[in-house]
Amino acid sequence: MSLQIRALAQGDTMPFIKAQWEFYRNDPYWVPPMIMDRKKLLNTKVNPFYKHSEIQLFLAERNGKVVGRIAAITNDNHNKEHEDNIGFFGFFECIQDQGVATALFTAAEQWLRDRGKTHMRGPVNPSTNDECGLLVHGFDGPPVILMNYNPPYYQQLIEGAGYGKAQDLLAYLLKNETYLSDKVQRLRALVTERYGLTFRNIELKDKEQFRKDVVTLRELYNASWEKNWGFVKMTDEEFDFLAADLKPIANPDFAFIAEVNGRPAGFCLAIPDINQTMIHNRKGGLLGGVYHLLTKKKKIDLVRIIVLGVLPEFRRSGIDAIMYQEIGDRAAKHGIMKGEASWILEDNVMMNRALTTTMHGEAYRRYRIFEKKL
Repeated sequence: MSLQIRALAQGDTMPFIKAQWEFYRNDPYWVPPMIMDRKKLLNTKVNPFYKHSEIQLFLAERNGKVVGRIAAITNDNHNKEHEDNIGFFGFFECIQDQGVATALFTAAEQWLRDRGKTHMRGPVNPSTNDECGLLVHGFDGPPVILMNYNPPYYQQLIEGAGYGKAQDLLAYLLKNETYLSDKVQRLRALVTERYGLTFRNIELKDKEQFRKDVVTLRELYNASWEKNWGFVKMTDEEFDFLAADLKPIANPDFAFIAEVNGRPAGFCLAIPDINQTMIHNRKGGLLGGVYHLLTKKKKIDLVRIIVLGVLPEFRRSGIDAIMYQEIGDRAAKHGIMKGEASWILEDNVMMNRALTTTMHGEAYRRYRIFEKKL
């Protein structure tokens, strides 16, 4: 039984996308991606990420059947920002066979060596501003929107190919009845008075105001996260691309800017967990996705807090804790009593302490970024 690793031609993404169904068809926790979304994500002519990056897709085939896949990725903006010379891997899927996994990694590594890279890190799909990290703890349910999912044995395959831990990412489960302490309740009045703290919803209907809000969000996002491990500032085009993707599923009550005396100081973006509806769309088609979203969205009982942060000058001010309270209150008004805060860097001591001690969150899932010297 001969194994072949095939590099796909640029633009030939459908075999790569459809391969995922081979690995998860009978997995009850897998949420099929929307095929049209995956095509757009991997389209090097449409996705502005590829204006500063490259990607090469590989398929592993045995006797004409797909048994694995991987993408090798360069990201010039990452290397400039972090003064690195690394490449990345992403979209990894594989049968439980170390030989197949090693062959896939070998192909991706060689592609990166040919471009002068000294290390390979991942999984990122295709960057840390997208879905990233391998699930290594918390396999007891479907993933929340825009979070990864994989079988437990993937960790063994990746480590078997010579990769070690670079960083862990945590996902916290927050329950409305327990996540707020008396301390936060008392803090809100003090912080509001001291900073003139107010919240303003992001405008989703007025196109001109939405455009202005997107500019504000981009500036806040890039300034608030720039010192984080692995973070890469998004270009104007990348942020606009992401905003256009999220806008159709965003709820204005769950997307707001925190202002200090009228000046933007931070923002929160939470998204209803539409994975609870998309899990029923087993073929990944558009019509099926729309049908399940419309008929099942009222049953959604969790929001994912994708982004919540403040400018560096307002850290330790208590504003971020008040923002968590605000999103919890807003979600409760929609009958949603749970949230997932994800992802949080394992070494972000302040945020992890706040989520566990102040908000009584449970770090119920762990994702890992791996790295290997080439």
